[in-house]
Amino acid sequence: MNSLKLATWNVNGLRSVHKKNFLDWFVKEASDIVCLQEIKVGHEQVEEDETLLHPGGAFSHWHFAEKPGYSGLVIYSKKEPLAIRAGLGKQEFDSEGRWLEADFKLSDFNPGQDGEITVINSYWPNSQREHQRLPYKLAFCAAAEERLQSLRAQGREVYICGDFNIAHKEIDLKNPKTNTKNAGFLPEERAWMDRFVDLGWVDAFREFEKGGDKYTWWSYRPGVREKNVGWRLDYFFTNPETKGRLLKTEHAPDVYGSDHCPVRLTLKP
Repeated sequence: MNSLKLATWNVNGLRSVHKKNFLDWFVKEASDIVCLQEIKVGHEQVEEDETLLHPGGAFSHWHFAEKPGYSGLVIYSKKEPLAIRAGLGKQEFDSEGRWLEADFKLSDFNPGQDGEITVINSYWPNSQREHQRLPYKLAFCAAAEERLQSLRAQGREVYICGDFNIAHKEIDLKNPKTNTKNAGFLPEERAWMDRFVDLGWVDAFREFEKGGDKYTWWSYRPGVREKNVGWRLDYFFTNPETKGRLLKTEHAPDVYGSDHCPVRLTLKP
């Protein structure tokens, strides 16, 4: 049996990243399931471009934002999902294209392997300057937690990935002391992630990597990425009942094209 490979990447504009060798990366990455956030395209733009719709011949499923050029998600996969669910059932979040669930049958990837998995592609709100959207962000956290706990109660094997727009611990950003009042490292945001982990949800990267200087986002300011002055904002989480299936999780900071880098998750066969 082969290992199942998943990848997540905030591309900060799907058309933009396609101009920066995205297809080469996609083919070389050869992941079974690829989740992209902040695609910033709409239905009409996708339908016009086969390379956006089916890169490398992949299946694609989308959750667009209503606002043009904003947010949005896509899940690419080598096999067609059993089911797709877009949104959390709350208009204030779903209008921004922030949540996309896909159920997959494991035997579609590995004949003879039993069971199903649920992969969730998510793009969590930014609290913004002056913390203008912090209440919205925390409401999204609560709605996401409710949905995830429901899936867990159903006995689903869940893998949620994406840009959470939260650096959880001081180890997750280069300059924690000077960022305690900045969006993404606010006490309220970090407290929610503490709660999430306390519920049992497993930060897959930290199962394998305990050290610092491991980031997934860097400012576009000159020299920042080269000096690795970054934040870890992009995650894979799984429910504790299935964490034994994790084989490895790794960042890909050598992949350019966005201010974020991809994160890979490999599952045991």
